Amino acid sequence: MKYRYCTLLLILACCSAAAHAQKSGKEITYLPAVEIRDGAVEKEAREVRLTMTVDLSEMRLRTQHTMALTPVLVSRDGSREAAFPPIVVDGKTRNNVYLRARRLESVELPPYHDGEAQVIIRRRNGREQIYDYAASLPYQRWMLEGRIEMREQVYGCVNCGEGEAEALLMPRVLPEFIPEYRLDTIAPEPEPVKVRAETRTARLQFRQDSYRIIPDYKNNRAELDTVSNSIRLVKENDDVKITGIFITGYASPEGSEAHNLTLSENRAKALADYIRRHDAIEADMLHVAWMGEDWEGLVRELDNYPELLGRDRILELIERYPDNRDYCDLQFQRLQPAEIYQRLLNEVYPALRRNEYRIEYNVRNFNIEEARRMVRERPDLLSLTEMYKVAASYGKGTPGYEEVMAAAARCFPYEPAVLNDRALDAMAAGHYAEAVELLEGVASADEPVLLNTLGVAYAGAGEPYKAESAFLRASEAGCRDAAHNLQQVRGVIDQL
Repeated sequence: MKYRYCTLLLILACCSAAAHAQKSGKEITYLPAVEIRDGAVEKEAREVRLTMTVDLSEMRLRTQHTMALTPVLVSRDGSREAAFPPIVVDGKTRNNVYLRARRLESVELPPYHDGEAQVIIRRRNGREQIYDYAASLPYQRWMLEGRIEMREQVYGCVNCGEGEAEALLMPRVLPEFIPEYRLDTIAPEPEPVKVRAETRTARLQFRQDSYRIIPDYKNNRAELDTVSNSIRLVKENDDVKITGIFITGYASPEGSEAHNLTLSENRAKALADYIRRHDAIEADMLHVAWMGEDWEGLVRELDNYPELLGRDRILELIERYPDNRDYCDLQFQRLQPAEIYQRLLNEVYPALRRNEYRIEYNVRNFNIEEARRMVRERPDLLSLTEMYKVAASYGKGTPGYEEVMAAAARCFPYEPAVLNDRALDAMAAGHYAEAVELLEGVASADEPVLLNTLGVAYAGAGEPYKAESAFLRASEAGCRDAAHNLQQVRGVIDQL
């Protein structure tokens, strides 16, 4: 990235005396007679290049004097600086001294003549002498928004006087690139038919190897009442219409796999038949499935028993015999002491014997006034589009708006529109890390706007390379804002 000053620099010869303030006791300066023009500072890759034209034509240099002009890049706050190679201008006598010293290796070279100078010029007073200066420094970030100063050092023989002066050549170089990132919102996905579901678990007790439901057996009455109440609440809600009830049966591992598969089937069908008769649900609304032994559920349930005797051995056996569950259960029975298997039977397995039922239903659409009420009463029955309409009716930033958006985040936590808006709100508050946490892992090329928002969050969190990757992917997926942002973040990376 280049930063060029196209206008002519101020001619030093016209500078006021204040611009060339000299240090105490230093009287000689030629700086006002030097004209600097066509100055430019460019950043090229990892270097800063200074070019300028130095015109000595109006300067009359004493024969015994040497003038060293050193361009210095100074940081914005003045705490750091780096010098470019100096331009050294010799009077006739001083230049002869230098040439003699260079021929005689035993003679010490004069100051600034030891090879560090950009150029050594013998001044021929009264003649036009112009030098096109070009030099580079390794780039460092502190150089941004810096300035270029020209510092003069004059020295000569003991009695011919010395001096030093300085002048500001460029008040602001390498301006820091400030990116302007573009963000967009995501419209909620339309939901022509609002399909909702409620999932419950019925833990009915059966006599050994039986699948007949006995309502008054153990805790069955309470379980069956819970099932009926769940169905009744949906049936009596005029805003919804049941479209199906899905029942899935599970069994615990004792006994054979084949037997338990049949047992889970019959017990699921028994619950479906009870619901059909007791709750007046049409048979074609009931859908039954059976899974047999619930080994995944067993692993989850063991998490609730961290101190269970033999727990680690049980988990090891489950992992070792994934294709022979009957043999695995046999190994459980052989564990010593026998208390281990008894605790499995009495404490862990009962939770696996269950029917899960899911009541699916369609929800009618609501107008704005109805939807406002539903936000407080049953936000789960609203579509995201309805929620956004209600939020817009309150106006962004109002308490009503915030309430609706909080409900949307609870009911639709993984919807791209919700995630995007939550990230935008977080970034507006300066919480870029929070926005990254929201979007990282969920933003993809399938939702390029969301991926673009993640890129801006990365950039704000100080991770420009991750931002670049996100913008590139979003741009390739067709997001125009991301294509713009990609160039912006590359401008930032260029100045790191």
